[in-house]
Amino acid sequence: MKEPEKRCWAEISPENILHNAAAIRAALPEGCRFLGVVKADAYGHGAVETAKLLESVGTDYLAVACLDEALELRAAGVKTPVLILGHTPTKYTPLLIENGITQAVTGLREAEAFSAGAQAARGTLKVHMALDTGMSRLGFLCTGEAFEQGVEELVRSCALPGLEAEGVFTHFAVSDEPGEENERYTREQFRLFMAALEAAGKAGVTFRLRHCANSGAVLHYLPEFALDMVRPGLLLYGYGDAEGKLGLRPCMRLMTRVLTVKTYAPGTAVSYGRRFTTQRETRMGVLGIGYADGLPRLSSNRCTFAVGDGMAPQRGSICMDMCMVDLTDLPGVKAGDEAEIFGPRADLNALARAAETIPYELLCAVSKRVPRVMKNF
Repeated sequence: MKEPEKRCWAEISPENILHNAAAIRAALPEGCRFLGVVKADAYGHGAVETAKLLESVGTDYLAVACLDEALELRAAGVKTPVLILGHTPTKYTPLLIENGITQAVTGLREAEAFSAGAQAARGTLKVHMALDTGMSRLGFLCTGEAFEQGVEELVRSCALPGLEAEGVFTHFAVSDEPGEENERYTREQFRLFMAALEAAGKAGVTFRLRHCANSGAVLHYLPEFALDMVRPGLLLYGYGDAEGKLGLRPCMRLMTRVLTVKTYAPGTAVSYGRRFTTQRETRMGVLGIGYADGLPRLSSNRCTFAVGDGMAPQRGSICMDMCMVDLTDLPGVKAGDEAEIFGPRADLNALARAAETIPYELLCAVSKRVPRVMKNF
């Protein structure tokens, strides 16, 4: 389908993805490896396309959330090492080994099951051990009174046959949040992580790849937290660098078109629920995008989009396939003109605030029915 025929589409800039990867790598200490997070279809940017871009510039590792995402990359010919950060049923151990996929291991029982599966397949499964240092999610628990038991189980897991414990990692809960309390919490997570590695080292267990720096830590805690590898996610796609420290660029531009323009008298109710009423004679435009495309309904009457040479406030409840914008102060805008929902001109962070969510969710929410167009902007 030709681009002008689309009702809405997402432009993905390969140039900006590569720019951001280079900018992040330039901030790393010498010898530190770079892992690109491409889970959730590369945060909506296209996992295969993004992975191939990163592979072309020598990215050391890629990370996904689940087995299907990893297999998609392998089926597309991606050769770069791939780490599954989330859960994989241990019955798929042979498939992991066959495709050269690295698996996160989150506890002793899971490690034993992967070990049994690897031995049955007469192969070796490469794994990265996940430590829970305060995220309170997956991983060997290494907080409070559970520290010694967590380290003991980590050591036992690394000694199991059929497993190659290449790496170890933890995940920070508030490394991207400002404030002294959040910094203290993040530094305590890092202290626990390093203490667990030191204790494991005394038992003869070491790891080639130690990593903990997610996007927030890459931005705020380098070089101290760099260790052997960093794993930026949102930063890679141009968001999270509010102060412009790294000079990152947004990589997705969500676009639509003005379908029609009408002029309404004062007192006209607009859209479902009559949650907006015109206060003046209003030129109202209809855009070809709605909540089924990923535009959150909660942002109704609270956001603005770039249309023509200005910003148009959104009016009325956002519908499944359409929404309305006030074009009264933009008399030059006509049907067929493009509108930017977010991108270089319309701030994704502002839309996230209007929707009471985070940029991550909005990028991932751009639905499958929205075509992705590889186009620099």
